[in-house]
Amino acid sequence: MGVTKTQNFTAEQNQMAAYAKALAHPARVAILQYLLKKQTCICGDLVGELPLAQATVSQHLKELKAVGLIRGTVEGTSVCYCIDAQKWEEVREIFLGLLASPIQCQDNCC
Repeated sequence: MGVTKTQNFTAEQNQMAAYAKALAHPARVAILQYLLKKQTCICGDLVGELPLAQATVSQHLKELKAVGLIRGTVEGTSVCYCIDAQKWEEVREIFLGLLASPIQCQDNCC
């Protein structure tokens, strides 16, 4: 979707699309699953958990951080990452709202 077309959609639709885009790569899903499993801030362990180079992992972390799903804090020479609980709940509610919408289609609609 071109940048000039996003103004034709609601702020909520644009935000949901941004979250979906951030979740649309298996490496980012793996990062989120790892952080959720650990339930603590992770400093430097992510590269060892993923079959990706440090630079690639950093780029995926940057994408997740840009939409607010994770937070990063600098501790010495490393950056520690964790799930942003408030944002996670917000994103969860947005997607649950969409997925909970009933399908109101006739049996013979397609």
